[in-house]
Amino acid sequence: MRLAHTHGDRIELRSGAVTLLSYVYRPESAWEAPKPYLHPLRTLSGGVVTDYRPNDHRWHKGLQLTASHLSGQNLWGGNSYVHGEGYRALPERVGSMSHEGFDEVSADGGRAVIAERLVWRNHDGDAWADESRRVEIHDIDTEAGAWTLTWSDAITNRRDEPLRLGSPTTAGREMAGYTGLFWRGPRAFRGGRLLGPELEGEELMGTQAPWVAYSGEFDGIDGQATLVFAHAPENDHTGAGGQHPAHWFVRSDPFAAVAPSWAFYEELVLQPGDTLTRRWRVIVADGRWERDDIANYLERQSW
Repeated sequence: MRLAHTHGDRIELRSGAVTLLSYVYRPESAWEAPKPYLHPLRTLSGGVVTDYRPNDHRWHKGLQLTASHLSGQNLWGGNSYVHGEGYRALPERVGSMSHEGFDEVSADGGRAVIAERLVWRNHDGDAWADESRRVEIHDIDTEAGAWTLTWSDAITNRRDEPLRLGSPTTAGREMAGYTGLFWRGPRAFRGGRLLGPELEGEELMGTQAPWVAYSGEFDGIDGQATLVFAHAPENDHTGAGGQHPAHWFVRSDPFAAVAPSWAFYEELVLQPGDTLTRRWRVIVADGRWERDDIANYLERQSW
């Protein structure tokens, strides 16, 4: 693996002849809630598995951490959902997750690391939370045609009052609990297959499970890809771990999207000085993986 850092703009990671990802941290449109994102993500064969600024939601950018409802602010971007009124253009609610600096940018042997400090800000620029983010790329497996990204986050409330992390569902819109880590798939993946350990398709919306997979077929090149999104063991994906429960937001129509929501049905309240920690894993694979393929692959990986 080789890293190329264009300072003030992006970090690119190459494996062989393929650029696996670009981590873009240059601020973009204020209306789209500026924040870093990963796009494009590619399989080992070079197929692109993310979308960028699609015409339906310009603020959807690859794989990124979002906060659609945060104590009355919108750090996701675009229109804000207001119960009884639907989605409204409220630019005074749109904030940002600003890049403050890197603690590590490295590639050594079979692992690459991007460790970053960010500040979550409201529309007026006030600092509401500190974020420590670590993105690791590892387990490039040419035999399986897959590679793995692990995303770790620690978010600390800097305010002297609670931070309330919510979603459109906590604000009154049914089955729209999107917030947290969010993946937007390419347009060609519309109508793809959603798969969980037991359920599949839209049945997965709002449920709890250790992982969810999405398979789609490329435009432009032959072949399919599967992305597997997995919770770390300490994330509460069962409702029994004592933490705020995590549920899946999924969609295959009208677009491909997966998010391990941290506030699907209920707000997550972060008290002053408290820190929210989460870890997720994304496996990017060529081909259409089945349940046994996914379960066996995950079992071989350690956290």
